[in-house]
Amino acid sequence: ASGSASVPTTASVAPAAPARATTVPAALADIGATRERLTADRERLTTDRERLAAAREAAASELAAARADCVGLERECSALARDKAAREAAATRTGKGPSALGAARVAPGYERALAAVLGRDAAAPLGEATPGEGRFWTGAEAPAARVDALLNHVTRCPPQLAARLSLVRVVDEDRGETLAPGEWLVTREGHLRRWDGFIARGEGGAEAAILAAENRLSELEAALPERRTAADTAEAASTAAQGELARAQAELARVQSELSAGERALAAAADAERSALRALDQAEAARARIAARREEIDRAASDLAAQRQAADADLAEAEARRAALPDPAAGRSTVEAERQKNDRSRAAYQAAMAAIAAHGQAQAVGKERLGALRGDIRGWQARAGDAARRLAAMAGQAEDLAEERAIVAAKPPALARDLEEAETLRLRYAAALAEAETTLARSETEARAADTALAAANETLASAREARAALGARAENEDQRRQEMAGIAGERFQCPPPLLPERIGFPGSDVSAAPEESAAHDRLIAERERLGPVNLVAATELTEAEAQHTAVVTEQAELAEAVNRLRGSIGALNREGRERLRAAFEAVDAHFRRLFARLFGGGEAHLALVDSDDPLEAGLEIFAQPPGKRLQSLTLLSGGEQALTAVALIFGLFLTNPAPICVLDEVDAPLDDANIERFCDLLDAMAAETTTRYLIVTHNAVTMSRMHRLFGVTMVERGVSRLVSVDLGGAESLLASAS
Repeated sequence: ASGSASVPTTASVAPAAPARATTVPAALADIGATRERLTADRERLTTDRERLAAAREAAASELAAARADCVGLERECSALARDKAAREAAATRTGKGPSALGAARVAPGYERALAAVLGRDAAAPLGEATPGEGRFWTGAEAPAARVDALLNHVTRCPPQLAARLSLVRVVDEDRGETLAPGEWLVTREGHLRRWDGFIARGEGGAEAAILAAENRLSELEAALPERRTAADTAEAASTAAQGELARAQAELARVQSELSAGERALAAAADAERSALRALDQAEAARARIAARREEIDRAASDLAAQRQAADADLAEAEARRAALPDPAAGRSTVEAERQKNDRSRAAYQAAMAAIAAHGQAQAVGKERLGALRGDIRGWQARAGDAARRLAAMAGQAEDLAEERAIVAAKPPALARDLEEAETLRLRYAAALAEAETTLARSETEARAADTALAAANETLASAREARAALGARAENEDQRRQEMAGIAGERFQCPPPLLPERIGFPGSDVSAAPEESAAHDRLIAERERLGPVNLVAATELTEAEAQHTAVVTEQAELAEAVNRLRGSIGALNREGRERLRAAFEAVDAHFRRLFARLFGGGEAHLALVDSDDPLEAGLEIFAQPPGKRLQSLTLLSGGEQALTAVALIFGLFLTNPAPICVLDEVDAPLDDANIERFCDLLDAMAAETTTRYLIVTHNAVTMSRMHRLFGVTMVERGVSRLVSVDLGGAESLLASAS
């Protein structure tokens, strides 16, 4: 019945499926045309975006370069300005006005020549001479300057220096020509020769460095506005490129969304087509299942009819057998009688087993009581023996007591007399003892008083002896001191001490006691010792200190010159470093972009300098956009994407600056099979493109199968390791030759 009920439902579904299948291809064709149009728009916009991205990167590079140049020039200008301010402050503190070196300016390249000509007079002030010693530039009438005079190269010459500079000839090389009286000749390297034969070389380095710093500061101050303008222009261009790129990306996003909507519609249509086809297939299958089910039901009906006939035959046979069985009531009475008999037998058996158990328990209790009685009998027998022994001992003691009682009964009169005599002796001895104790206490008191008096006398005697010894020693010291003072007075003043006030001319009342005078004398001697001896070489030490001070001043000037040179060298190195770093960064970025797109099969990535406009101080950030994802930082990518991005960056570095060997340790660990194939393809391309030998440490079978040679460790026997090397290229050649 259920099979027949399902036939109308399947029949009603089957005609609708072909109608739906005919309408789906038309919708698919329309959606395909729309997708092709949107795909063309997307490719066009992608090309525009790449072009605008390249323009943005170029503008950003130009902006970074302009900012880096501006920052470098501004820092160098600030350092030079600080040095100049420090020099001007030092000149102001002296209060002598501007110096010749601070007021003069010379064309670039002639700094050492002007410094050599000024020499020690470079620090002399300009103007009228002040009272006192010193060196001053007061000025004089300047003669007509020669064509090759140094004055022609001095861009700012104070009037006080014109007289000297007009007679100084400047040449590239001193050829030894004769000089007229008053003329000087100096080279651009600072080698000086005067008409009187004086020659100076290698002097004025610090002054030349100051002049070069002034020229550099002027050059930087003139160049900074132009560099700032260029930086502003580059920033405006970068902003415009960024805006155009944003608009292109918005348009691309719109087209991408439309394309995604079309693809979703296409997918929906395809799903509808597949649903219609599945419904058609299901209807055909249902119809086939229903036909098969009908055949099964027919076969089952015929089988059931045959089984029913067999069951009827079995039922008739069972009825016949049941009729042949005996009466059930007689059998049940017999079974009930046998069951009652069995119950009585079981009750009797259980009663017998209970009696046997009670008898066994009573027997065990009797055995325990018998053992206890036997133990009691042995205990009472032992106690009876002890009692007999005690009775015998007590009988002996009774006999002994009777004998002692008879003896004691005969002693009372004699004991009374002995007690009276003993009492009398006790009283007499007690009186004598009390008298002796009183005498002893009085004697002890007298002895203690005598000991106290003796100790006090001994202490007084000892103090007196110590005082006498101290007074004797003091008297001896005073006598010895008096004799020494008399000897000193006789040696120094040729008179005894009592006559010193009269001889020297001071009142005798001013002289204190001998101890006080001795202490004051010792104090004065100690102060003299602390002052030390007179320095007889103080003048020589002063000369040496002045020479050392001059050398220190010279070294300070040389160090200042070295600092200026180092600053100039550092500025040059920074500029060259920025240029080289920028060139290397652009090369690595180009390789990185290309390798990233190759590894990921699309997408884009780039490197960016962040946190500073100066490339030397900026940090490096990696931005990546795998296919189907938005542009984001490297830290936000998955582990496999990070590994592929890192591989692209490493290979980009090797393409920029190749190395003979590259070791990659477990690079393919976070990658799946598809990405491992891409990694191996890129590795083959790198091996063919460069001369670098790549050593890969891996446990992946796919990666090992793509290598040229394998090196590994195997353990043939337990605890014995052996190195194994397999040349896969040679193995393939042998296999090809064998085949």
